[in-house]
Amino acid sequence: MQTETKLTLVKMTHTLVWLCFNAVIFYMLYAVIANKIGWRLWMGYGLVLVEGIVLLLFNYTCPLTIVAHKYSGSTRDNFDIYLPNWLARYNKIIYTVILIVITVMTIYRLLDKNHTAGA
Repeated sequence: MQTETKLTLVKMTHTLVWLCFNAVIFYMLYAVIANKIGWRLWMGYGLVLVEGIVLLLFNYTCPLTIVAHKYSGSTRDNFDIYLPNWLARYNKIIYTVILIVITVMTIYRLLDKNHTAGA
């Protein structure tokens, strides 16, 4: 298989994984806004935790980025994924902020539920 084909496969896989995590994160946001605190939200937290552990193990770099480096010498932020360069550059910051909002809202919902239950 040619290097360009291998890079394309890595980029497609990376983009697919990114899209799946978007679905998870935006479901989590929906769940806390709609006050649907349930197993799906907790599963989302579990998946995000696993992703966080993987990023920690690979020095805050996605393993697919490491693989893509074998097939590209590009220094662009989106060399390994089909995203606009600005989004690839700020992806971790954007989603960290969204996850902080989700976590704060989850805590609020849980405390509000406990407060209401005791009334």
